[in-house]
Formats: sequence, C-alpha cells, structure tokens
Amino acid sequence: MQAGPVVSLVVPFYNEGAGVDAFFKTINATLTRVDTASFEIVCVDDGSKDDTLARLLSASQSDPRIKVLELSRNFGKEAALTAGLDAAMGDAVIPMDADLQDPPELIIQMIEKWRLGADVVLARRIDRHGDSMAKRGTANLFYKIHNRVSHVEIPANVGDFRLMNRASVDALKRLPERQRFMKGMFAWIGFRTEVVDYMRPARATGSSKFTGWRLWNFALEGFTSFSSAPLRIWTYIGSFSTLLTFIYLVFIVIRTLVYGVDVPGYASLLVSILFFGSLQLISVGILGEYIGRIYTESKQRPVYVVRQVYGDNREP
Repeated sequence: MQAGPVVSLVVPFYNEGAGVDAFFKTINATLTRVDTASFEIVCVDDGSKDDTLARLLSASQSDPRIKVLELSRNFGKEAALTAGLDAAMGDAVIPMDADLQDPPELIIQMIEKWRLGADVVLARRIDRHGDSMAKRGTANLFYKIHNRVSHVEIPANVGDFRLMNRASVDALKRLPERQRFMKGMFAWIGFRTEVVDYMRPARATGSSKFTGWRLWNFALEGFTSFSSAPLRIWTYIGSFSTLLTFIYLVFIVIRTLVYGVDVPGYASLLVSILFFGSLQLISVGILGEYIGRIYTESKQRPVYVVRQVYGDNREP
C-alpha cells in the first residue's frame, strides 16, 4: 500500500462479538484494493456485555491500524459514534456499522469522489429489502414529515455510512449538544456533497438493536432536535379550539334566548371535558420534551466517557 492521506474508519460495536471476525475479514479484503491511502480503524466498544471487546483487542494485536476505544458503559450508538469521530485522526473519516449492511466496497467509490473534490460523500440506500415492510414504511414517513417541518432537510434513506473530509468532521465536533441526533447534525453542517447509491443487504450476523419503541423515540428526538414545529402546531390547535368554543358559546346563548333553558347534557359535557383535557395533556407532553432537552443540556455532562484506549498512545 502506497503512502497517502490517512482515512479513518469509525465503527461502533455493541454486542457484536459473533460478527467481529467476519467484519475485519471483509474490511481487510476491501482495504487492500485501495492503494491511494493508508487507513486507521477506530472501533468503539459501547459497553458490550458479550466478548466483543476481547475480539476487538485480539484483532488489534495483529493489525496495528486498529485502535479500540472502550466506553465505561453503554451510552448508545449516537454517543459511540461521537466518540469515534472525536478520536479519528484521518484526513477523511468514514463512519459505518459493524453488521456489514453497509457494503465496504463503497469505500473505494467514496474515496474516489473525495479525491475529485467532494467534501462529503453519502451512501444512499435504493433498496431496503433487508428491512421489514413496516420499517420501510415508517422510515419513509419519518423523512417526509421531518423534512416538511424542519429547516434542515435530511436526505432520505441515508444513514451514518458516509465519507467526511477533515473540515466537515471538525465542523461537526464544534456542535456542543449532549442529546445528539446525528442524522440531523450531519445534514446541518452542509458542505459540498456527492451521493453513491447501493442495495442494502440483510445483516450478516446478529439482530438490530433498534426495537419499535426505540425507533419511535429516535424519530421523536429528530423532530424536537431540529424543529419547533410541534410547539407551533399546538399554538394553532389551541387557537382553533378557542374559536370553536366561542362559536359554540354564541350558539348556546342564542338557543337559550329563543328556546329557553334546556336539560343539561351530561354525556356531551363529559366528552368535551375529556377531549380538551386530552389535548392539554398532549400539549404539556410536547412542552416537556423541549424542557427536558433544555434540562439535559444545562447539566453539561459529557456525551460519553472513555474507560481505556487500546492500540494508540494518543488521547481521544
């Protein structure tokens, strides 16, 4: 391999022990085909409970390009990805998953586009047959709604797998928020962007760590991180409800003046109380989401804590 710019691969691992060996075998086969750059592989163990860390350390002993960051506990993928980006020293950085759903062969195309002048190269999935129909449908719905209500447009069907040059990585590292929605942050920094398309295969090993509940919370994180539209919507709902209430009040007054006092309707009164009470609870819940984010940011806790770094003397 010829000397050249350093390209950093950033790979979060969480309970991926069964796939570690397959990952490095596939990655090494791809990297040997790239003769215009040298590589470092930054592996972040996000508090795995299986033998992931042991397998990563074993791989690092036989390959000096591998650097392993062991986090003190499980902080979540967004935090692990942040730790890897902070530790990466390359002129270009490529975050990717360990499950090999991100085809390593695309690294070659990404580097080519980067060398031709692209600041960021996105990998866009054009076929997600490896995902369930429900997951594909909800993902498409998320992108449509988010891009309608947010001032930052997230490219559809683009995950964390991408190449970023050093300037874009440094810009990303300047974003100080603790609750991190990386898809939105990647889109927010901008830069000159190119796209490569690929077919997404099924996972090579293991199963997804994102359950339906976690995906819902992830989507909610995206909406509240880059848009105040949920708050604004409830302003409109409140104004519309007030208008309807005023119209109904006028109707009741006129009907009372014309027909006299009617027998009270307990059922309609109960329905009205429950309906407007539910609206108030939902609006308070949305307010709570934003207030909770303010509370978290105000504490200024670090996004992650590194227990130990293996395979490199530099501090992340």
